[in-house]
Amino acid sequence: MLVFETIALEKRDNLARLTLNRPEVRNAVNGKMIEELGRAVASVDADPDVRVLIVTGAGQAFQSGADIKELSAFYPMRAFDWINGLASVTLALEAMRQPVIAAINGPAYGGGLELALACDMRVAAASARMALPEVRLGIIPGAGGCERLPLLVGKGRAAEMILTGRPVDAEEALRIGLINRAVPDGQAVDAAEEMAHEIMANPALAVAMAKQALESAGGRDLTARVRDSARICSLCFNTEESREGMAAFLEKRSPKFGAHPSLSDSEPKKEE
Repeated sequence: MLVFETIALEKRDNLARLTLNRPEVRNAVNGKMIEELGRAVASVDADPDVRVLIVTGAGQAFQSGADIKELSAFYPMRAFDWINGLASVTLALEAMRQPVIAAINGPAYGGGLELALACDMRVAAASARMALPEVRLGIIPGAGGCERLPLLVGKGRAAEMILTGRPVDAEEALRIGLINRAVPDGQAVDAAEEMAHEIMANPALAVAMAKQALESAGGRDLTARVRDSARICSLCFNTEESREGMAAFLEKRSPKFGAHPSLSDSEPKKEE
């Protein structure tokens, strides 16, 4: 039996529910959660009795993004391992044989939205807000946000969200195609289960084959592109801008970015 600290996994009547379970920090993703998500996704994928997976969050949030306190201490190689781990989870989630529905019960920011984007469908509560705000921290979305968001909403709208970091509400998310359904607060999981039962009413093999056909429809190597973003994102951790952005976030103040980006020296400067 799998035991988890940061997530919860339930299986009932051919339906699995994976709950991000750090409500005290709005389910912020940390290294432990990444490792546990990987194990949970593999377990569900290998379970022949599970027909559909629902991913949601405990408490009032879906996932508020990365644990900035943890990220702020990273250097590029450690950042790469962390971000590549999260990217691997999104790729595994996307590649599951079962359809996956994100029940966005509250804010889905950064890595939280990237997880939702890796799901096949998304249902959001009316008050939920969704964003990829990484640029405000001096980094970029590194777990598939830059690749998957344009496929859903188009390049222009994706560029606006990613380059400004501006959140969208459920009404706008529905209008631009980011989510499939917007429902009253408190009903996201129920709506996801209703959708799951509609899917499970169809033959399992036909559903699996249809999902496989949908995944190949893009005709591009998404895996390679997501890995590239993880690499680029990790390099951002060697900039003064990322250090200032994360410090400002933790200190609850506005960041003071310079006019020109600069790489931090990997070695101390020699005195003249």
